[in-house]
Amino acid sequence: MALVSGLALGASACAGPSGNARLDSVEASGDGTLRIGLILDNNGDSAFLNESELAAAKLAIEQINGVGGHKGRPVELLPKDATGDSAEFGRDAGAQARSLLDAGADVVIGPSDSSHAPAAIDVLSRAKVPVMSPANTAAALSGYKSGGYYFRTAAADSAQGSVLAKLAHDGGAKRLAVLHENSDYGSQVSEAVSDAARRLGMEALPAAGFAEGKAGSAVATLKDEAPDAVVVVARRGAQAALAELLNAGISGKKLLLSDGAIRQYGLELGAGGLDGARGVLPGAFPGTDFQNELVGIDPELKDMTFAAETFDAVNLAAIAAAAAEDDAGASITASLTTVSGGVRPPGAPAAERTACSSYRECLDVLKAGKTPDYEGESGPIGFDANGDITSANYMVFSYGPDNTAKMAAKETATRSAVS
Repeated sequence: MALVSGLALGASACAGPSGNARLDSVEASGDGTLRIGLILDNNGDSAFLNESELAAAKLAIEQINGVGGHKGRPVELLPKDATGDSAEFGRDAGAQARSLLDAGADVVIGPSDSSHAPAAIDVLSRAKVPVMSPANTAAALSGYKSGGYYFRTAAADSAQGSVLAKLAHDGGAKRLAVLHENSDYGSQVSEAVSDAARRLGMEALPAAGFAEGKAGSAVATLKDEAPDAVVVVARRGAQAALAELLNAGISGKKLLLSDGAIRQYGLELGAGGLDGARGVLPGAFPGTDFQNELVGIDPELKDMTFAAETFDAVNLAAIAAAAAEDDAGASITASLTTVSGGVRPPGAPAAERTACSSYRECLDVLKAGKTPDYEGESGPIGFDANGDITSANYMVFSYGPDNTAKMAAKETATRSAVS
């Protein structure tokens, strides 16, 4: 499960580059060697993602080089001593970004934590080097001033709203309430759930907000509205909020949990309180073949969270460079939306795109004179004009009487790449 800090956009965002390099036409200016940098978070809540992201990046580079690399030259992964305990990864995102620029990075993958992203974006965008995070989910990053050099292969937090509302609707709910933590995350996901509920014909009851550890009055207000289903949108305050709901008699199948609230509660909550409850986590569960390939890179790998999104980010960078026939950051940036199956730059030929699921397959598409549409381990991507994905996969978990969750289904949230 991704744990990302809340994002506060500071003054640096206002001073960022203007324009949108995602939709620009550029001239080739690379040196012929594609260098892909990696920023990891060796401190903070997202540090546990390091091993899976590093293994996925190495796997992608290995496969890319296995079919000739970029223009016959091996693609390089930076830093060159990239291991889980690299000293470089212990530095802040801005320092890592500057170090990668010094090493000649053409594109950078990372960081994981949304709160670390602005520091990397500010450094890299001014150097016209795209930064693509496999794990940033803060909605505010969609509008961050990067000059068009920021992308992410993970969905924004608010994307889960339509999935949560659909689960409630499919369960027969007609009156839906949202209990949310008073935070950017809580309010953004809450609003997305309510909007989606209305589109599905449900009555969206007034949302009830609460401060961490103080959900009692919000639950009482919510109970008076007699909802058929309650979506709990919280992170640190999730367990206490769920305890209040269970005490109020709102339990089991009536409950739906956002990605920040889902975890294995077990005996920490009343016996059977969550029996029948459902929750969502972003991403797709890695297939057996992909898992085996990752373990082949790192035999000690246990958690594969955001491995698919990292693998796809590296592949997209290489495919974009191949499509542009150039490894320069500006060329990669201008090609990414097209090869991802997303929005086309103004004036671009409206040629039909051909789906491909690997670097090798996408190279074959290019050699045939066609436009690739990469659909990788994390599914369809389709970057929009903000660098956000337009198709997001979610794993649906169902709780049993022991208050533990097991994966039960999957859902996809989609929207237009033009939005």
